[in-house]
Amino acid sequence: MFSFIMKIFSSPIFTWWNSATFGTKLFTSRKGVKVGEDNQGNIYYKEKNGHRRWVIYKNGPVEASRVPAEWHGWLHYTVDELPSESNQVIKDWEKDHIPNMTGSDAAYLPSGSLSMGGKRATSTSDYEPWTP
Repeated sequence: MFSFIMKIFSSPIFTWWNSATFGTKLFTSRKGVKVGEDNQGNIYYKEKNGHRRWVIYKNGPVEASRVPAEWHGWLHYTVDELPSESNQVIKDWEKDHIPNMTGSDAAYLPSGSLSMGGKRATSTSDYEPWTP
C-alpha cells in the first residue's frame, strides 16, 4: 500500500523534477505553440499570444543546464529569432553542449579536491600564511 501511495505522489501529476507536470501539459496543449526542438529532443514552446516561452525536457531530470546556449537566449528573450530560423555560424573552436555534470561520475574533480584525496600541491611561491 505504501509503495502505491509513493508511486502516485512521485508521478508527474505532483512532481516537476522528473517530467512536465499535468498542469504544464494541460497548459501546453491549450495555449502552447511548438516552435522548435534541440538536438537532445527538448521541445520549445511559446504562448499563442507570444507572452511566455518554455521548454519541456525529453527525458531525464528537469535541469536548466540541459538547454543549449542558442535556445537559452531565446527562452530568456535575449534574442527573438528562433535558433532554427537563424543562420548561426558555429565556429570550429566551439564545443558541443554538455549539461551540468556536478554530482555525477563525470563531474570535474581538481587535484586538491576532497574526492581526490584532499592533498593540495605545495606552494612554490613566496606565499606565507597570516598568523595572528
